Amino acid sequence: MTPMKWFLTYLKQYRPRIIFGLVLVTAMAALAIVSPNISGEIVDGVIQGGKYEELPVLIMILIGATAARSILKFCVPYNFEICSQGIIYKMRDEIYEKLLSEDFHFFDRNRTGDLMSRQTGDMEAIRNFTAATIYAVFENILYFSFALLMIFTVNIKLALGMLCILPFTALTTVLQMRAVKPAFRGIRRQFSSLNAFVQENISANRVVKAFAKEDYEMEKFEKENDAYRDAELACARVWEKYVPVFELFSNVLMVVLMLYGGYLAVAGEITVGNMVTVNGYLWMLNSPLRMAGWYINDIQRFVTSVEKIYDTFSVEPSIKNEVAENEAAGNENPEIREAGNKAAENKTEKSGAGENVDLGNRNSNNKLKGDVEFRHVSYRAPDGELLIRDVSFHARRGQTIGIIGPTGSGKSILMNLLCRFYDATEGEVLVDGVDVRKADLKKLRDRIGMAMQDVFLFSDTIEGNLAYGRPDCDFETVKKAAVAADANHFIKETPDGYDTIVGERGVGLSGGQKQRISLARALVKDPEILILDDTTSAVDMETESYIQKQLKNIGKDHTVFIIAYRISSVKDADQIYVMQHGRITERGTHRELVNSGGYYAQVFAHQYGKGVTEHGKK
Repeated sequence: MTPMKWFLTYLKQYRPRIIFGLVLVTAMAALAIVSPNISGEIVDGVIQGGKYEELPVLIMILIGATAARSILKFCVPYNFEICSQGIIYKMRDEIYEKLLSEDFHFFDRNRTGDLMSRQTGDMEAIRNFTAATIYAVFENILYFSFALLMIFTVNIKLALGMLCILPFTALTTVLQMRAVKPAFRGIRRQFSSLNAFVQENISANRVVKAFAKEDYEMEKFEKENDAYRDAELACARVWEKYVPVFELFSNVLMVVLMLYGGYLAVAGEITVGNMVTVNGYLWMLNSPLRMAGWYINDIQRFVTSVEKIYDTFSVEPSIKNEVAENEAAGNENPEIREAGNKAAENKTEKSGAGENVDLGNRNSNNKLKGDVEFRHVSYRAPDGELLIRDVSFHARRGQTIGIIGPTGSGKSILMNLLCRFYDATEGEVLVDGVDVRKADLKKLRDRIGMAMQDVFLFSDTIEGNLAYGRPDCDFETVKKAAVAADANHFIKETPDGYDTIVGERGVGLSGGQKQRISLARALVKDPEILILDDTTSAVDMETESYIQKQLKNIGKDHTVFIIAYRISSVKDADQIYVMQHGRITERGTHRELVNSGGYYAQVFAHQYGKGVTEHGKK
């Protein structure tokens, strides 16, 4: 599908209203020819012909036509504004939904500011085209056509004389369209770059101030600003080159009328009233020629914006919810259905009635068992780097799994593969015996709670952030999770308690407080699989010990993955995996790993400051 065909799908819904609007425009243009005709008739018939009794009727017709045009001039823009707002509302809604469906790879490649400019500036260009440019271009075409047609009825020679200007106008129009399109592309590209730069620096204002780099960032901004200014000036130079030409053509029409029309009047081929009539039509010829350059700019701006937005809309995510898509199409994959049914049957046999797997099985009740298995999983990044290498392990329901390793060893990527933020390039990631690629993506993620390494809090109340995963839960559930995450005491000390508004990205809270709110948010969700990605790195040892005790009390119905750098965070786990260079190099309990003398034992000795005994104690 081309960008314009894509846009027309939105326009199609409002086609009856747009056609109705164009009919009103046609009526408005038709009424515009009344005034010159009446004026000519008054000169020839009343003033020169002495038919004074016709004057009141002619004046009433003139007033009626003017009043009708005034009413239509209100109705037409209002009608098209309704169309534009409806189209943009639906387009903005679907583009935003599309952005939410995109995978991590998409946001890795695209800057936030660039995406925001498409949702604002480009959307506004499309709205302006739909609200004004469509009917304005159509109206001016009608004005020019009707006026030329009426001049033909007055005098063919005069009409042909004025018609000689059209080939030059058409040629100029084509040349401007070719020149202005790349200019507008440059403007949109530089605007996106400038918008992305500003957004990034506003978000990073604390870093800028901490390093006293205001002057450095100002210099960078000036370069971006200069580039945007140059792009705008390049486009303005196109206008400067062609708009005066259209203005010249409009004035040539007046010269043709005065010289050639005057000659015809002297020769007796037309009357003075005819001259007045043609002069009345002259604005209907001049206005389209004067505005042609500006309308070409608006059209090209619109085309460029549609292409940029369509570029975003047309990107297909590599991570797709195939189960939901198949169900929506009424064409469920038998392999997926069979896998879901088998998993449900196996789970029922092992766990008893009432527990069903909802991974592709539409008859189940959205509950997981929490059994996780990696089978020879490898993951290669888009740039070709192999980040995970042949990883295999099995985490059973109720187990706590600790994952430890140096920075960049692939710990977080493992959990991203489990949540299917990325897809394994080799091997299988199984939840309750079902490959996550064959699971209903939303239902899978809905039953996984994740406290991420990079904590993001919304500009909302603390309670709103805590209940983000379960907005319908009661306050006691929220408070219970906050207590378990050791967040309740500092939340109560805030000005409005749980109703305190958190600043953008959690501004106003310390790193440890944000981590505890993130942990509580994951606990409120009450998931079958809980992932804690370096959740306690910013809290003190006493707080961490309290949190670890609380996690032990959440029951054996949860499979917990703890990613950490601290030995204290994972030492009580049922199984601990050591990740190095994308591989699991060690596995076992705390005592087994300490006694093995490998990487884990070295980290333990370093963090606790002493050597270890055979049993892993100081």
